[in-house]
Amino acid sequence: MTSNAESGRPSGRRGDGLFGRISSLWLRLLVLSLLAAAAAAAITSVIAALADGGLGSLSTAAGALLVILFFAISLLVGHFVGRNNPSGAIGLFVATYFVKVVGFAVVLFALGRPDWLNGRWFLIGAVVSVVAWQTAELYGFSKARLQIYNDPADRKGGPDGLA
Repeated sequence: MTSNAESGRPSGRRGDGLFGRISSLWLRLLVLSLLAAAAAAAITSVIAALADGGLGSLSTAAGALLVILFFAISLLVGHFVGRNNPSGAIGLFVATYFVKVVGFAVVLFALGRPDWLNGRWFLIGAVVSVVAWQTAELYGFSKARLQIYNDPADRKGGPDGLA
């Protein structure tokens, strides 16, 4: 017997929306976290502008940008290394973390604190961005479909393998 019914869309990743077209978990997390941190930073920058003017807003944006750069590097390393060497990705995450901490510290100490920077709003922008980024990342990981165990081998008979 034949059918003229369409088989429909294959199961799995859908092509709907922004995240449906991104096949890499790391890139999906990067986009999701970046959007969340940027939105939180924008709201905080508006509050800073109302409270302390343009320099407060700029300080908030600088703190948020530093956090976004710090975390985005890790997700990009996961994307490029994780697809070719998944078992080596964790080691590279650790190495990248130390390089980022030392690198950012050297840059911040070498540049010093600019006169326009409001330390309070810089810190608030950084903390708000960290919370938004980590919340979005946790949400993204919770929605990821990661296979932990191998699929069971095909068995003949019932669920207990008996024919």
